[in-house]
Order: sequence, then C-alpha cells, then structure tokens
Amino acid sequence: MHESDSIVIIPTYNEKENIENIIRSVFSLEKCFHILIIDDGSPDGTADIVHRLIDTEFSDRLFIIERKGKQGLGTAYIAGFKWALNREYSYIFEMDADFSHDPKDLPRLYAATHDEGNDVAVGSRYVSGVNVVNWPIGRVLMSYFASQYVRIVTGFKVHDTTAGFVCYKRRVLETISLNDIRFKGYAFQIEMKYTSYKIGFKIKEVPVIFVNRREGVSKMNGGIFGEAFFGVMRLRLDGWLRKYPKLKD
Repeated sequence: MHESDSIVIIPTYNEKENIENIIRSVFSLEKCFHILIIDDGSPDGTADIVHRLIDTEFSDRLFIIERKGKQGLGTAYIAGFKWALNREYSYIFEMDADFSHDPKDLPRLYAATHDEGNDVAVGSRYVSGVNVVNWPIGRVLMSYFASQYVRIVTGFKVHDTTAGFVCYKRRVLETISLNDIRFKGYAFQIEMKYTSYKIGFKIKEVPVIFVNRREGVSKMNGGIFGEAFFGVMRLRLDGWLRKYPKLKD
C-alpha cells in the first residue's frame, strides 16, 4: 500500500500522447504522491489508458473522475479539490499533463508548504526573470504582461498569478468557498490565488522552468485570456466589497 499525504490533480482532454509518461514520472519520484485524473470525455482514449494503469499497476495511488464533455479547467479542479477533501490528503496539487510542469519540481512545492510553513506554493515562471522554454514570443509576452496587469489592477504581489502549477494546503481549500469560485480558465487560477491572499494565507513563489508541450495540442484560446482580462476587474471590485472568510488558527 502506497500511502501519501499528497494528491496531484491532473485535468485531461485528449492527452493520450502524454498521460502514461506523466503518471510514471510522478510515481518515479522518491516522495510518494497520489494522482487524480479529471478527464472531460477525451475522445482519443486518454481515460482508457488511465484505467489500464489502475487495473494493472497503480490501483492504490492512481484515481480518475470521468466527466461528459469539456466543462472547463476551473470546474475540473473544483471537482478534484472536493474529491481530495473527502479523503485524508493534506497537500493538494495542480499540474498539467503535458510536461510543461516538470514532475521533479513537485517535491520543491511540497517543501515550501510542508517544511517552510507556507499555505500555498506557486510554481512561478516569472519570480526570477522569465523562465519559459519553446513558447512563441507573442504568447510569452501575453502571459507575462497578463500577470503584470493583475498586479497593477489588484495590488496582488504574486508575479505569476496565472500559473497552473500549485500546491495548496488542505486548510486553504477548506476555508475558500469553492462553490463561489466563478471562473473556468486563466481567471480561475488568478481567483484562487487572490482569494487565498485576501483571506490571509501565506503564499510563496517557487521558481520553475516552464517548457512548452512536446506532444498533443494546446487548449489555450483567446476566450480564456478574455475571461482573465475582464475577470481581474471583477476581482478588484470584490476586494473592496466582498467579505472573505476569516483565517482560522
């Protein structure tokens, strides 16, 4: 039995080229992590690969939730968060399936929360310069200035607010009203971090190198960036008017 205090949530849609390799990479780490796949009805058979691995090798540490159709990144993570909170996990991670996030950085995010006393650890592309490999320059600039825009509008000091490589301590997700998180794309990542900050949780950015996917097709589109652009204004308004949960000792 491979017991763990940590679960890595990986949303998938058509990731058959990557899914087995990313799972094996996480399970090869010295620290034991469990994995929860949230698959939105991938027509390419991603879920079938996961089920095969569960049935043949990893029944005690690999899990899957299958949903019908693409329902958005944010709703996938919310479903995963609720699943993890119904179990005994103390550290709950977000990570992409396409190796843009290096599984070898998972222990560093874990250490930032478990050992250093932070509540949220963000795998940050921008806290120590611009650490992005093989992205088109236009997308690098769009992502970088999106985070700068968030900092200017909200006063939130995190450099990489749209990062999707994150570790949350259990108490963060227990305190945030997950049903009230509104956004589904890039803005979901901003909203989760900003809400954590407004409640008073300690956030640390851990520098990582982000590598553009090697296999499969990017899910990024202009609508996701549009949601983030206008969503930030709404978050700023919330910062003035909304009553956030109080931080418990």
